[in-house]
Amino acid sequence: MLDEYPEVEDPEIFEQYARKQWKGFVARKGEYLFDHRMYPDFAYKVIDVEPPESVIGIETIIIVNEDEKAPIAAESSTGITFEDVIGQTNARRKCKLIERFLEEPERFGKWAPRNVLFFGPSGTGKTMLAKALANKTEVPLLPIKATQLIGEFVGEGARQIHQLYDKAEEMQPCIIFIDELDAIALDRRFQELRGDVAEIVNALLTEMDGIVERQGVCTIGATNRVDSLDAAVRSRFEEEIEFILPDEKDRHRIIEQNISTFPLPAEDVDLQKLAKLTAGLSGRDIVEKVLKNALHQAIVDDREEVGQELFENAISRLVKKEDTGTLNRLYI
Repeated sequence: MLDEYPEVEDPEIFEQYARKQWKGFVARKGEYLFDHRMYPDFAYKVIDVEPPESVIGIETIIIVNEDEKAPIAAESSTGITFEDVIGQTNARRKCKLIERFLEEPERFGKWAPRNVLFFGPSGTGKTMLAKALANKTEVPLLPIKATQLIGEFVGEGARQIHQLYDKAEEMQPCIIFIDELDAIALDRRFQELRGDVAEIVNALLTEMDGIVERQGVCTIGATNRVDSLDAAVRSRFEEEIEFILPDEKDRHRIIEQNISTFPLPAEDVDLQKLAKLTAGLSGRDIVEKVLKNALHQAIVDDREEVGQELFENAISRLVKKEDTGTLNRLYI
């Protein structure tokens, strides 16, 4: 069975293969030569040509340089704990299953939770919980955004998928965390699928199906568009864990916990009022767009403390009142 991407084991044989295939082609630096025989649509990048724009012939010397992208770095200790994830009680409870599996992968056998989907609005703690899980179980985490898998030419993304799982298997037990999964696994009704993206999805499905068994490897996918995921991809997840926006109690805790770390005092602040005003915001929005904005404004104004009005001004730039008096997000 052929691999999904070529590996040049014998440069001399490949040179003969390339000469015959591309005889008569003009080789230009920076352009791609597509394979039309064994690996249809796979492309090779021309790194250099001497003399420039030469025509490939039977005596052309072809040198292969397998220059791979830098490997994805594993996060072995993130320092984030479950206590850092405010709220998300149900998600944290369900993560105990993954925790037990990573601690004793051999105990689960075929019942292992190999593929788990985190879904919910952006900024609700999906990435943070994955890091907390890795930290609690003391296993390496391989995080990647799905957009990083979309390469310059067909075949590159599929190669990265398989290399990612190869690395995870070497480090097992291990968590692979694929963020923004919908970037490559969007339902085909909502997009015109490029050939390279289709290959990435097929490679991912192959790994998730466990055709090549990789014991001790858990895949966690994350998306904020769960209903738009391709059905074939979504069906591979044995468990779906929902993340929700923080309620008033959780927003109060988020504000209180983060204000306590400010480099300026913020003592005369009505936390309960701020918790009410931030309804509809995610935890990340509260921290990054409200608290940080208010703190920075206080520093710019040379204030000695962060006052209530600075927080409310930051909130007003993010939300608007409806007739009912509730507040909704402004998407800009």
